Amino acid sequence: MNTPSSPSSLASDAALWREAAARAAGAQHLPAGALYVVATPIGNLADLSLRALHVLHGVDAIACEDTRHTTPLLRHFGIDKPLLAVHEHNEREAAQGVIVRLQRGERVAYVSDAGTPAVSDPGARLVAAVREAGAGVVPIPGASSATAALSVAGDTHAGGFCFVGFLPTKPRELDEALRTVAARPMSQVLFESPHRIEALARALAQACPDRTLTVARELTKQFETIVTLTTQALPNWLAADAHRRKGEFVLVLHAPLHAGDDDGLARAEPLLRALIQALPLKQAVALLAEHTGVPRNALYERALALRATGGGSV
Repeated sequence: MNTPSSPSSLASDAALWREAAARAAGAQHLPAGALYVVATPIGNLADLSLRALHVLHGVDAIACEDTRHTTPLLRHFGIDKPLLAVHEHNEREAAQGVIVRLQRGERVAYVSDAGTPAVSDPGARLVAAVREAGAGVVPIPGASSATAALSVAGDTHAGGFCFVGFLPTKPRELDEALRTVAARPMSQVLFESPHRIEALARALAQACPDRTLTVARELTKQFETIVTLTTQALPNWLAADAHRRKGEFVLVLHAPLHAGDDDGLARAEPLLRALIQALPLKQAVALLAEHTGVPRNALYERALALRATGGGSV
């Protein structure tokens, strides 16, 4: 059974992390009078990079989206710095305080509640104001839920991706946004909260039925869930288990197939359903691709989506 760490052991761990971060950073110089935009964990504390630790230890102050959220993270790693609240409601005004510090030659880090700042989070106004004031801005890359979800989506038809983030909440605006999303020829990354995921699922199923979708829930956390299915199947998948509707969601809407591929896939799907009941998935896909001419990648994606929702049942 795990027992709580004592204050002395936490202090010892923090010293070791700081030493490891300093060694990893080597002789890297931290220019004075610069803003450091630091990516923080999206769930798992181990996602914080050694470079981020080195920077957070080396700056004079840390601006953050929510001091209540950031304080436990810093305490865990033995970092004790003045905190400056910079969030969506005060970002423009708070930026001036950060600029004053930078003009005095201080180093200031900015962190959002999770992941990479200024990507569907506060930070963009702060960065713009700092640049306009003539100070430097240094990115400290790290965890990002968008790129994490894209990396496991396996969208073989994408020629790039578009970051969408949170869609509008009003029905008319949502419908218009989804029409735009459905028409784009690349992967698209959507964010959604647990209390709105069912509404978005219904809207996606209506706006672009049968598109392939990768759902990433609670990324890097204990109950992380990643599943690829069709947009049409998403509402039923969510309804089948109340736990599936909890946590933060990243959705990757896969790129649409080419018209010819899409037509061929639609014709091949009934046989694909039957084959994946009787054969290993790769064997079923290879056999069907050989006899129908439908691209193997398209068949494989659809087979994964069918299997995720009980797949072979006709």
